[in-house]
Amino acid sequence: MTTPVSVKLLDPRAKLPAYGSADAAGADLYALADGPVEIAPGESALIRTGIALAVPRGYVGLVYARSGMACKHGLAPANKVGVIDADYRGEVMVCLHNHGTQPQTVEDGDRIAQLVVAPYLTAQFQSVDELDGTERGCGGFGSTGRR
Repeated sequence: MTTPVSVKLLDPRAKLPAYGSADAAGADLYALADGPVEIAPGESALIRTGIALAVPRGYVGLVYARSGMACKHGLAPANKVGVIDADYRGEVMVCLHNHGTQPQTVEDGDRIAQLVVAPYLTAQFQSVDELDGTERGCGGFGSTGRR
């Protein structure tokens, strides 16, 4: 199933998001930089993509780490998962954090994150005096066992 998403290129060097394979869930987002961006260990840098999106109403754009970049270079979105709401029309930016021990460099055109466009439900929150019971109940972190 495909859903059209309008993309505005804000810079002639910007690239459209692109899927790496026919069954990929995430489309690669590309860095738009005037020169190399070095990110020191433990630091973050805001990386431009040069694109703006019109995510359809009822959908959300979710920005996730690229597994290769995270595992091999320690670079992943600082907020873990970025959210692009359907009413946002500004430039898509990715704040990359260096979780590693060595400085890492992002170059213009590097694949820096992946974008998943997904439907969502809007909750109607309501205050109640009691919640329905479950087998787990109030059990928190680790309450269901290790395996």
